[in-house]
Amino acid sequence: MAIDGVNGPVNTGRRRFLTATTAVVGAVGAGIAAVPFIKSWNPSARAKLAGAPVTADISGLQEGQRLILEWRGQPIWIVKRSKAVLDALPTLDANLRDPQSENLDQQPAYIKGETRSLKPEISVLVGLCTHLGCSPEMAAEIKPEPYDPNWKGGYFCPCHKSRFDMAGRVFQGVPAPTNLVVPPHYYENDTTIVVGLDPQGA
Repeated sequence: MAIDGVNGPVNTGRRRFLTATTAVVGAVGAGIAAVPFIKSWNPSARAKLAGAPVTADISGLQEGQRLILEWRGQPIWIVKRSKAVLDALPTLDANLRDPQSENLDQQPAYIKGETRSLKPEISVLVGLCTHLGCSPEMAAEIKPEPYDPNWKGGYFCPCHKSRFDMAGRVFQGVPAPTNLVVPPHYYENDTTIVVGLDPQGA
C-alpha cells in the first residue's frame, strides 16, 4: 500500500476514479468547445444566400409546365415551352419594349435571340417582376385573356398589370421597365440543369 508520508495511506482506487472522471469531463468539454469551430466549416446561411448553385432534374418536365427552384433567395422558373409558343415569339416583337434583349443587365451574354435560352424549348427566368419585385402569374396557353385578347402566352403581374411574353420579354406600356432576368445557368447533361454558374468557357 502506498504511503504519501503526510496523510497516511493513499487510496489508489479513488485516485484512479478521479483521474478517469477528470479525463472524461475534459474530453466532453473539449468536444462541446469544438462544435462551433466545426460548424464554422459549413457554409453559412448568408454564404448560401450569396449564390451557391442549385441543380434540377428536368427529365419529367412536360410542355406548359413550370418547375420552381430557389437561388439567392429568388424564385427560379424553369418552363418547357411548346412549339406553338416558340412560333409565336417572333410575332410579338413590335409589342415589346426590348425584343432583342439589348439590356445586357437582364441576361448573360451567351443568352441570345428571341427565345432568351440555351435550349429553345426550355426557359429559365428569375420569377420576379422588374417593376416592384412581385411574382407574376404564368398564363402559358395561347388564348384570349381579359388583359389581352391576342394573348400568345406569357406572364401577367396582377399587382400592377405588367405583362411579359414566354421568353420573359416585357410589353410596351406597362410599369415594368425591363425584361425578366435570366440567371446564369448551364446544362450538366440533357436532363440536368445547374442554375447559378455559367457554362464552361462562357
